[in-house]
Amino acid sequence: MNHATLALADRVTDRRLDDAALDVLFREARTHNAWSTDAVPLARLRDIYELMKWGPTSVNGNPARLVFLTSDRAKARLLPALMPRNVDKTRTAPVVVIVAYDTAFHQQLPHLLPHAVDAPAMFANNPELTRETAERNSALQGAYFMLAARALGLDCGPMSGFDAAAVNREFFPDGRWKVNFLCNLGYGDPSGLFPRSPRLDFETACRVI
Repeated sequence: MNHATLALADRVTDRRLDDAALDVLFREARTHNAWSTDAVPLARLRDIYELMKWGPTSVNGNPARLVFLTSDRAKARLLPALMPRNVDKTRTAPVVVIVAYDTAFHQQLPHLLPHAVDAPAMFANNPELTRETAERNSALQGAYFMLAARALGLDCGPMSGFDAAAVNREFFPDGRWKVNFLCNLGYGDPSGLFPRSPRLDFETACRVI
């Protein structure tokens, strides 16, 4: 192995997170259904966003928009749109996050991608491309959000199982933002966890070509 290869290997090794961090982010992280009553301060929500915003998105579009429901009144507006099995765990979560996307995200591209002067028109003239890009990349940003929340000591309970049209009517009546998925957030109560489900192994889920 030459010196350049050794130097690269050293850099990769140096940047690898330790096992404790990987456990927090992945191996021991769970989808929580029950919550402690400890509040999540607004400053912590800001800290999560300040981490997640650095995750990559197509054309640096940053289409995700987050609505934090922190009061009983705000959460009550969401509950009628949920499937019955999701009501209690959402009502008791300290924070419920509506992970949405901005259908006009391209209007921010002159600021976010200033060197690509034709990018806003590319999306403005192609609604299907705009929708696909916004949906895919807001889902990515939602995943970045959960990793950032875990990294800062919080637990997550991501959910589908809701009436998207009802959520959009209630929270986004002008139609510009649209819900992608929901995520309960707080300090999880382990007593509400189910036994951990298996995952697919590498040979089943992956191909190397």
